[in-house]
Amino acid sequence: MSYSLYRGLTTISGPMITHYLKKRLARGKEHPTRYPERWGQASVARPEGKLVWLHGASVGEALSLLVVIDEIKKTYPDFTILITTGTVTSADLMAKRLPEGVIHQFVPVDRLSYVRSFLDHWQPDVAIWAESELWPNLVVETKKRGTKMALINARMSDKSLKTWRKLKGFIQTLLGCFDLCLAQTEKDGERYHSLGARDVQCPGNLKYASADLPVDTEELALLQKFIGKRPVWLAASTHKGEEAMMGRVHGALQDQHPDLFTIIAPRHPERGQEIVAELKAQGLNVCQRSQKEALSDQTQVYVADTLGEMGLFYRLSPIVFMGKSMEPLGGQNPLEPARLGCTLICGPYMTNFEEIMGRFIDAQAITIVENEQVIATKLQELFEDPKQCEVKAANAKIVAYTQAAVLGKTMKALKDLFE
Repeated sequence: MSYSLYRGLTTISGPMITHYLKKRLARGKEHPTRYPERWGQASVARPEGKLVWLHGASVGEALSLLVVIDEIKKTYPDFTILITTGTVTSADLMAKRLPEGVIHQFVPVDRLSYVRSFLDHWQPDVAIWAESELWPNLVVETKKRGTKMALINARMSDKSLKTWRKLKGFIQTLLGCFDLCLAQTEKDGERYHSLGARDVQCPGNLKYASADLPVDTEELALLQKFIGKRPVWLAASTHKGEEAMMGRVHGALQDQHPDLFTIIAPRHPERGQEIVAELKAQGLNVCQRSQKEALSDQTQVYVADTLGEMGLFYRLSPIVFMGKSMEPLGGQNPLEPARLGCTLICGPYMTNFEEIMGRFIDAQAITIVENEQVIATKLQELFEDPKQCEVKAANAKIVAYTQAAVLGKTMKALKDLFE
């Protein structure tokens, strides 16, 4: 496929896109009142002066941009900052985490009329895209307006590389729009260069520069008092199928640890009710945080289906299983719990964090498990050997802070775009 064919297809498919968005809206996948932003219709006025626009597809990418936003505010205070994301979950999180004065909008669907409406309104002077999501019309139309553009924290999976090699002319058109490409690793940099990216540099992975996740200290103290000396562990950012597995793991450990307290924090909190029903069907005593259900000594599993509270759950749990890793889905970011002193366990599929995982494995800072039986065995081992927990957690924390300089390198590389 060529870019001109893609542009034509997205132009004539307006009715299909509208139908698709309405179906997403009905499922709660689109914001009920900010829906027009997906058509490029801004919900707030553009401030006067210069504007830098940052785009991160979802929660992970948006979180990695927070440290960049903080630096831009300090270094270039005359720029208004706009950030776009594509999911309701990321928008809710940004509402809690963005600094004052930073504007959030939903990214427009990649249809020319929507894209042009978005760009007509915001007229960005600088555009910074994170990681790997490239919407062709949005990229090309932004460049046509003379906007300086950078792709930062860029990564390229094996699967994406194979796909783009078959569409080399298409990807060359897109990557040629960026003045600068900052890759996470040398391997990523080589891949982007081979596909046509210009001025490729490799300052490192911005996930290493993220600040510790915030916490409500009063809520932390309250829950710590409730848990007391009960053995506790957390299954973090789980996906469908993993919650039932974690329920079975809890059941397998009950004989040895009748007072075991399991916390399950699903990646998509809107699945909370479904997860609770699934766990209760296993005979477990379950409390649901989003419903403010009262915990008791009989509570076995706490479904933490809220947004913006992972800093709380990581601090409560000395042992953390990283979700989205038991099936080939790519895993979740292990750096966040590592910074907070957690002992880490994950499944065999952490491919979205290949370089980071390499560092954790080399430092003996994470345990990879193949199935739920091994998860239960490893948890039992860690509960009985607190010293092993301390050593692994200390190793993980060292890894989490090994690339603290990445933010400075990134901002130095971006300097020419602002000046």
